[in-house]
Amino acid sequence: MDALEPWHIWTILGLIIVIGEVFTAGFVLACFAIGCIVAAALAYWQLGIPWQLVGFSAASLAAFFGVRPFALKHMSSGEPLKTNVDAMIGRGGVVSERLDPATGKGRVLVDGEDWWGVTDSARAVEAGERVVVVKVDGTKLIVEPETTGREG
Repeated sequence: MDALEPWHIWTILGLIIVIGEVFTAGFVLACFAIGCIVAAALAYWQLGIPWQLVGFSAASLAAFFGVRPFALKHMSSGEPLKTNVDAMIGRGGVVSERLDPATGKGRVLVDGEDWWGVTDSARAVEAGERVVVVKVDGTKLIVEPETTGREG
């Protein structure tokens, strides 16, 4: 075999497009990869270039309007992904060093990471108590004691 056959080319192109989809969002390139698979099958069955192009176009469009909306609906939660500072707000933690509102000193462990913590609460929060992150100010977490639902 001296040269690549058309179905090899379609398959290689489809693989390249799938790799591109990994680095992009929106499931658009994957639709073209599906078109490449269909075109590769048509080329393997010895159908001519016009049939391959029609198969590629039809399958890509069908995937774009049929598969893509379904995939987007089931692959996302509908709310934006929180990252960095936004991801810290609402997280629970444990006070590792007493939080003193008078001095503004204290430490908090959140997800295994040690942070400088302060509280807006009027009372000090003792080591070992559970807290919730309310705000992030630079490298400092502003926390409040976690409510347990008990009066007390």
